[in-house]
Amino acid sequence: MSEDPVTAQRLKQGLPVIVALASTLLVVSIMAALYLGREILVPVTLAILLSFVLVPAVRILRRIRVPRAAAVLLVVVIVFGGLFGIGSLIASEASQLAADLPRYTQVMSTKIKDLRGATAGTGTLSRMVDMVQDLSATLQPPAAIEVKGQPGTRTHPLTVEISPARASVVETFQTFAGPILHPLATTGLILIFTIFILLQREDLRNRAIRLAGGSGDLRRVTAAIDDATSRLSRFFLAQLALNIAFGVVIGVGLWLIGVPSPTLFGVLAAILRFVPYIGAAISALLPLILAAAVDPGWTMVIATAALFLVVEPICGHVIEPLLYGHSTGLSPIAVILAATIWTFLWGPIGLVLATPLTVCLVVLGRHVERLWYLDVLLGDRPALAPPEIFYQRMLAGDPAEAIDQGWQFLKERALVTYYDEVALAGLLLAQEDLSRGTLDRARQDEVGAAIRTVVARLGTAPVARRTWRGSTRSSPDTETAAALAAVGPDRQVAGIVLAREELAPAWRSETPVLCVSSRGPFDEAATLMLSQILARHGLASQTLSMAAIRAGERPENPEGLALICFSYLEPVSLSQIRFTVRQARAAVPGVRILVGFWRERDPATLDRLRRATSADFLVTSLNEALSAVLTACRNPAPPRVAPAPMKALPNEARTAAA
Repeated sequence: MSEDPVTAQRLKQGLPVIVALASTLLVVSIMAALYLGREILVPVTLAILLSFVLVPAVRILRRIRVPRAAAVLLVVVIVFGGLFGIGSLIASEASQLAADLPRYTQVMSTKIKDLRGATAGTGTLSRMVDMVQDLSATLQPPAAIEVKGQPGTRTHPLTVEISPARASVVETFQTFAGPILHPLATTGLILIFTIFILLQREDLRNRAIRLAGGSGDLRRVTAAIDDATSRLSRFFLAQLALNIAFGVVIGVGLWLIGVPSPTLFGVLAAILRFVPYIGAAISALLPLILAAAVDPGWTMVIATAALFLVVEPICGHVIEPLLYGHSTGLSPIAVILAATIWTFLWGPIGLVLATPLTVCLVVLGRHVERLWYLDVLLGDRPALAPPEIFYQRMLAGDPAEAIDQGWQFLKERALVTYYDEVALAGLLLAQEDLSRGTLDRARQDEVGAAIRTVVARLGTAPVARRTWRGSTRSSPDTETAAALAAVGPDRQVAGIVLAREELAPAWRSETPVLCVSSRGPFDEAATLMLSQILARHGLASQTLSMAAIRAGERPENPEGLALICFSYLEPVSLSQIRFTVRQARAAVPGVRILVGFWRERDPATLDRLRRATSADFLVTSLNEALSAVLTACRNPAPPRVAPAPMKALPNEARTAAA
């Protein structure tokens, strides 16, 4: 850094631009390297992904004391032998299908004529049929031409053929051997890399640990890499097994329907299903076209379409979640973007490898700290925590979205849990911004109004008279699922709703609870949450602000108050709280006092704070407040059970209770 303050200031201002340019240059360089080196990188990538699939088989052989080299060679020979067999089967079926295609041209011509007649009045459909007919005429061999004036005499058009110069032996060899040698060379590279990766697996793992910074925290990096390897192996094996099963079902179904070459289309369906979203649809096109060419009617076409429409949803929405979760861990936009980029870089093989490669990047982003941005960019987990999402919606002035997400959350959890873990935590974020001076008065009012809107709407959700433990229904979106996983199950108190006859006599007034908000702009929202929660569980309450009380406003029916709750979201002095509690006791003799410190505090200091404030209850969450109040307001226990201790009550309250 320059010692000149002006130069240092300019460098500091230009640093974000420099970082952005450097990041862009790095991305472009990586993409260029992937594109230019695809002849080598594609075989290496296929070998790495194949090794993830073969590692479990090698481990099984190692457990029965088969030497490593023999186990690796045996597994590789079996797998590549099966791949060569499948390739030969595909070539044989494809050649047989190509030989049989001329037999189906008459059926296609008839159907095109029928469609042309049926769509004569429809311009768009008619043009589409004309296009298909023109394409069919182009593919057919040229017909004979009748000579004018000589009926019955047919001749063929004159064909002019330009013969190229005689090629040399080397050019001839390249022309015929090139298409054969290139796939063989690629397959050989994949075979060699796979064998060496399986043989040197531990050494490669150690080098990856070193590159990931394992010397600083060997245990953490080792656990992360082992976890990533096992997760990827399970994912690839599950996806491979599911796609093979999909291809088998499709092949058997096409054979039962009567579509020619069902084995070919079954294998293609299994391979194309590796392509995200559109793979199954692409694999259905050729069988549908062939079914239309074979069957004079439409029965075979309808049956083929029904086969794909039934089998693919079952695989995608029923079997996949059971095998490896609801999704691959990728966001839909990331899947489409990855498929586009990898197809541009590596062609059709990149389209097939897009999902596995992106899954590898996401796993690295979740386990390697330096690559955290990969999980944010490509993963399906929310980039923000549930309280941050809630607060961001309040800042954006969009309470409707927060309300929708809250309703989804309430299908699985209680309202008090949502308020405690999401809304109240979001309020704390707002309070922190307020303390730093980043929220002006206008923005404070907007955020407060948005939160009050959310509380008012969510307060109409029903509460069941049971213990909330969540249901088995799947969450509708990833944000709700993340929120549910973060908050955990409901507490038992969340399902308790008291009837009037279950309350102690001192708590049976119309509004036995008074909730008082502090002076902070967001304390009112926290107080409304507390009042609403108590009312939903059997204790009606009224709310007042500290400013209104100091201005002379008094609660309705103060003689019927059994509890006063003071809500503090912003930091305040203990002496001020102690003074407020004394004033409340003097104003309403016999009342019990609850103080809510909604800011997170050290549990070890709670007893000291309770003694310092002289309150009956001191809580730090809405669940704790609900539990304390529901315990205090119930009828006295039967004589055989020890009654609740009275030492915490003031003398006036003890006399009233007696």
